[in-house]
Amino acid sequence: MPNTTTLARSRTDRVIAGVCAGLAERIGWRPTTMRLLFVVSCLLPGPQFLVYLVLWVIMPKAPR
Repeated sequence: MPNTTTLARSRTDRVIAGVCAGLAERIGWRPTTMRLLFVVSCLLPGPQFLVYLVLWVIMPKAPR
């Protein structure tokens, strides 16, 4: 059953901007798992950090 939560940055569970926590909540993962996956993915070639920055700008903050 897919999660119907909207995609938004976390206001409470954030380390930098709440992007990883927001993505994790949306797909039903733990935020720590998403952060670890992001850090590991940054070791590979690609635009991961740029994607994070873009998501930081375009993702709305979660409602209070």
